[in-house]
Amino acid sequence: MNNVTSYNPTETSTTERSTHDGEQKHAEREMVCPECGGVLIEDHEHGERVCTECGLVVESDEMDRGPEWRAFDASERDEKARVGAPTTNMMHDKGLSTTIDWQNKDAYGSALSSRQRQKMQRLRTWNERVQAGNARERNLKQALGEIDRMASALSLPETVRETASVIYRRALSEGHVQGRSIEGIATAALYAAGRQAGTPRTIDEVAHVSRIEELRFERAYRYLVRELGLEIAPANPVSYIPRFASDLSVSDETERRARELLDAAKDEGVHSGKNPVGLAAAALYAAGLLTSEDITQRRIAKTADVSAVTIRKRYRELLRAGYDGAPDTDL
Repeated sequence: MNNVTSYNPTETSTTERSTHDGEQKHAEREMVCPECGGVLIEDHEHGERVCTECGLVVESDEMDRGPEWRAFDASERDEKARVGAPTTNMMHDKGLSTTIDWQNKDAYGSALSSRQRQKMQRLRTWNERVQAGNARERNLKQALGEIDRMASALSLPETVRETASVIYRRALSEGHVQGRSIEGIATAALYAAGRQAGTPRTIDEVAHVSRIEELRFERAYRYLVRELGLEIAPANPVSYIPRFASDLSVSDETERRARELLDAAKDEGVHSGKNPVGLAAAALYAAGLLTSEDITQRRIAKTADVSAVTIRKRYRELLRAGYDGAPDTDL
């Protein structure tokens, strides 16, 4: 005969209540001084639990559960107080709004019914409309989406995307986008951010991933630099060497020689007035000659997106500036 255990909700609730009462009494005992029975307080500054009557330190080296920042007045405390993910300039709303997941599933992973799916789709539509409620927000949303797309295609780091977003926001707030292409200003902002961060991309590379013509992109870049007063130093040819060397799979010795050639050319003033991309390509070709590594001009020209004539014109100048008695051959 099977033993059947009956379920008594009264007994269960009584057990839970007694457990809760026991925990509450234990917590009350923890807040009472074991010596004098005084009240204990938490000293978060020193990480101690101290009695207010006799000063006994009951517990020390406690974990500080407060914020990692300090505030000296109420306004500063309100300004620094935060919750959730940090804000970012790469989103038009700085990441403060909420998004509704595209998956039609509930919290338990179960599929929603047909009526619930229709309801969620309506909510998604209205949620997107509310987030970009005016023309400025819609402009910013489209531009930052373009910047993120192009930066991903160019393998640019997050710091460059953040800088490009700040540049575009500034151009929009000062009225420099009005009457001009959103894609053009966004492309120009990304190119300028890459130059400022020391991770430049060539004009041809940026124009290839952009949705506008190269000429319009160049005009937008010159206009943006002039109107915003951006301080952008000329591109350093050395900054192109790691990427070109990686694409060509050259040895570390060849890459090091190419850097030395460019440094010597800078000391001699050979680089002045010349295309930095062409100088970087010519330095890799000249370094391949010095290390006896087989790198053809055609391969380098295709990787750097320059002509082979440019490489032939520049590599002799680099060799003369860097090494005396270097080979002067037209391989």
